[in-house]
Amino acid sequence: MPSLLSSTLAHTSRNQHLLLLQSSAAQTCLPVLRAIVKQAIQRARETTILFCFLYRPSSFSPSRLPSDRILVVDKTASVPGYDDASHSEQDRVPGLKKELLETIRSAPPGPLSVVIDSVDTLCSDIGSLSETARLLSEALALVREREGSSRLVLHALALSPLFPLLNQTRFSPSLTHLTAHPSALLMHLASAYLTPPPPLSPDEKFWGVFIPISERHYESEKLVFGPGGEGSGSPAEFVVEVLVRGGVDNAGRRRGTQRVLEGWSAALGSPCELHQLESLKALWSKKNVIEVQSAPDPTQDLSFNLNLTLEQQRSRSQVPLPYAHEGKPQAAGAILYDPDSADDLDDDDPDDDLDI
Repeated sequence: MPSLLSSTLAHTSRNQHLLLLQSSAAQTCLPVLRAIVKQAIQRARETTILFCFLYRPSSFSPSRLPSDRILVVDKTASVPGYDDASHSEQDRVPGLKKELLETIRSAPPGPLSVVIDSVDTLCSDIGSLSETARLLSEALALVREREGSSRLVLHALALSPLFPLLNQTRFSPSLTHLTAHPSALLMHLASAYLTPPPPLSPDEKFWGVFIPISERHYESEKLVFGPGGEGSGSPAEFVVEVLVRGGVDNAGRRRGTQRVLEGWSAALGSPCELHQLESLKALWSKKNVIEVQSAPDPTQDLSFNLNLTLEQQRSRSQVPLPYAHEGKPQAAGAILYDPDSADDLDDDDPDDDLDI
């Protein structure tokens, strides 16, 4: 069964039209973005539009990108306020929005992949968070109108103010979200919280620890840039959190939310299992693998017997519960009260001894 990350790169699902990639100061997601562009170019009958706002086009391929399969719109040299070719602020922003949407509309018929390498830079150029979100919503609507496995790929930083808007189901009911984490974060969880990644720990326990800590991005930055850190996240290998929300599978069934952790290895040039990462092999080499065994019996080796025989269990099950109203029909909203032994519940007038 292919991994979620491999399926995301190959884009085997025709119902996921939005892909978000999230980098941070501690770990870049650029190698995954580069692989997405590479595989999009290799798919037959598919056109790719790459909007470069942060990275140069050469960052996505060591050789020249094939012009017949990909259209590159390079905006890295266009800096508002410093570019001589820029018009006034009043004309520049509508011109940028119009160029982006017209480029998508004029793409050849067939499946289409639209990649924007930095929505943060795009938002900075436009100068408005709401206008940027509206522009991306219009771009997503144009992508959805396309046939086949068309999608919009957006890359942003972890603290981007756009992410709370792009993550909403109102923006897109279905979503694939890839977040890059340094492998040092998993080592830290294993040593400080005794919670290594699955299958070394139960899923519920691990995600309960991992999610709140990973959302505090300063934790990862402290591990990477603090004392003993490497000074930067490794582009050679890191951990990718894959979150898939909504959509429909190949059998036509509605899907819920899936969340997994997978590794990324530059040596392999593809996703991999976590235990294949060199930086995480210490977790497995220290015999941290938890074998599925029955829990030890706490009643063993005791000087007295805590267990019941079959006859004792049968007799115990036949003892009626001390509840006076058990099995009796009750009116809706009735107040049930079991009298205590000290309660005086006779029908006589409690004040009959008073001379009133």
